[in-house]
Amino acid sequence: MCSGSDSAPSELTEALHTEGIPVSHQQTADTLPDRCDLVIASAAIPDDHPELLAARQRGIDVISYAQALGMVQADRTGVSIAGTHGKSTTAAMLCHVLIECGLDPSFIVGATCPQIGGGSRTGSAAIPGDDQLAPRPGILVAEACEFDRSFLHHRPVIALINNVDEDHLDVYGTLDAVVEAFGEFAKLLPPVDQGGQLLIAHDGAHRREVTADLHCAVETFGFNPAADFHVDFDPAHSHIVVHENGAPAAQWTNAMPGKHNALNAAAAAILANYCGADWTRIATALGSFQGLDRRMQRLGARPIAGGEVVVYDDYGHHPAEIEATLQALRAAERPRRLICVFQPHQHSRTRFLLDEFARSFSCADVVIVPHIYFVRDTEIEKQRVSAADLVDRLRRQGVTSMHLYPFQAIVEHLENICKDGDLVVIMGAGPVGQVARGFLDREESSGS
Repeated sequence: MCSGSDSAPSELTEALHTEGIPVSHQQTADTLPDRCDLVIASAAIPDDHPELLAARQRGIDVISYAQALGMVQADRTGVSIAGTHGKSTTAAMLCHVLIECGLDPSFIVGATCPQIGGGSRTGSAAIPGDDQLAPRPGILVAEACEFDRSFLHHRPVIALINNVDEDHLDVYGTLDAVVEAFGEFAKLLPPVDQGGQLLIAHDGAHRREVTADLHCAVETFGFNPAADFHVDFDPAHSHIVVHENGAPAAQWTNAMPGKHNALNAAAAAILANYCGADWTRIATALGSFQGLDRRMQRLGARPIAGGEVVVYDDYGHHPAEIEATLQALRAAERPRRLICVFQPHQHSRTRFLLDEFARSFSCADVVIVPHIYFVRDTEIEKQRVSAADLVDRLRRQGVTSMHLYPFQAIVEHLENICKDGDLVVIMGAGPVGQVARGFLDREESSGS
């Protein structure tokens, strides 16, 4: 039997209850089951969590989620999706393609995607259909998170490194240390004669440093014509062509706008081909991919006086993600004004990248910043930076910005300032998505 605990109820915990997995929200030593053989903890759980302390006192083995994932990958054909940005989107795209192409994957994706049945699935124990791949165990696709070097517990046969950027500096300290960790991750791949295959971005992934001294096969992809898989992208129509060895291999139209999503989709296509999928079926599948929750997700339009306001929800919480998303949405929707509600995620990330965050909102007309979402950081770190510091930097960049909290106050402010043709984007990895739902669900005021 499997059970668990979480700090607060959510749709995910309710879904687990429905599947017969009880989830407690007490999180005390007493909530650890009397009969327990193993405790698995996510990277967000502190070492002094009462259930972990109780488990160790009782002599119960405690491992991290990443360690557990590596153990499961060891019995499958592991496909690990790494990179500072785009892991969930690329993984969901890949899983959709593999399902549509009959390869029946198992997967763990860090976001909910209705088309693939949610965020996780147990598939076939063997790769079907291809005699060359038949001896391999079934495919297991999983995101490989670099936080706390968790991805070094993976056991991949095939891996993607989408990009390498400055992040998690509370763990790494410098970009050089981040690059070094990605290099260690790449070295986990088996040699060529055992099927080891790395796909890495031609640009933006520090590939020369990361791929030095590897024994697996290495290929690159990107907009650069020198890439092994050259990607052509028409942003006006979101049309993508992937070229292999100079010849078109597959082409389709993306539902998710932006050049970053073009690269995500191209990577998914190439990985699917590595797994044995046919290029024609890959293109058809990607052309039907509709997106996933909180990844540039169009929630709908809110009627207001004389027209409507379009509302998007997005998980972006790093400057590079914010800039790419806002640019893509401005190009795709062509709004009168782009209004962004952004909740910074972690005080340490906000402090380390404060100036980068301020520059990333150059496409926005108005930015509203609630409190920084406090997770994992220390109380000392919490005192070093505030939402007001980001607002100050944004104003220096010429962006109209303000700090508002709680979320209900933001919803009310959006009621007052939004006009026909505006685009509202809610961004952040914390609970800020509540603002989007609150704004859409609120009845039109009598003055509208």
